[in-house]
Amino acid sequence: MAAIYSDLKDRTVVVSGGAGGIGESIVRAFHAQGARVGILDIDTARGARLQAELGQGALFVACDLTDIPALKAAITAVREAFGPIDILVNNAAHDERHETLEVTEDYWDGRMAVNLKHQFFAAQAVLPDMKASGKGAIVNLGSTSWVIGQGGMPAYTASKSAVIGLTRSLARDFGPFGIRVNAVAPGWIMTERQLQLWVTSETEKEIYANQCLKRRLVPDDIARVVVFMCSDEAGAITNQHYVVDGGWT
Repeated sequence: MAAIYSDLKDRTVVVSGGAGGIGESIVRAFHAQGARVGILDIDTARGARLQAELGQGALFVACDLTDIPALKAAITAVREAFGPIDILVNNAAHDERHETLEVTEDYWDGRMAVNLKHQFFAAQAVLPDMKASGKGAIVNLGSTSWVIGQGGMPAYTASKSAVIGLTRSLARDFGPFGIRVNAVAPGWIMTERQLQLWVTSETEKEIYANQCLKRRLVPDDIARVVVFMCSDEAGAITNQHYVVDGGWT
């Protein structure tokens, strides 16, 4: 039974990359709290299905997050439907593997756009709402990949390490307005994508060898922490980088 945070009821939440994987679990967790959730994602089929399943209190807005005007328009659409934004979860990312010698300038810029750039501009877009209400919570999804020195995706690990710098800067700038900004860093979470593309019997042995906990980590493990971090129970927590990796790091 998940914890219930009564202060989250009727809050307006925006979750980027909310149509699948960890993002979908975060959307479901907030919706279960009675929050109104805006789901931003490029996957129109999954986003529409999730909205239809959740029903009232859920709104899917198709959005390419690397298109900043489109991102701002999507946030405006959520605001018009549900009211001022109280909570922002910058979840969207792409962990595509890539070889260093094959990375082009355009590829590098594209990875930064999807993994980092949209987090700043989404935070910028919700700041006026949160300033007006005198409170708010932003959670940026990072990664432990750069902490453990994972190879094979330098643009991803570089962008994810930068999430921590962004989080700490925004926490300092937004704090005087009562706005909390934190980062949550997942370990190797067994999403559908990970299981289809990257997880094999051998890699799973590696995971268990490195984790203190000898079990699969699932999207709900991240969603529970994110919801807590956005609740009033975490009202004194900001400027933090919270790792959820089963004790790997």
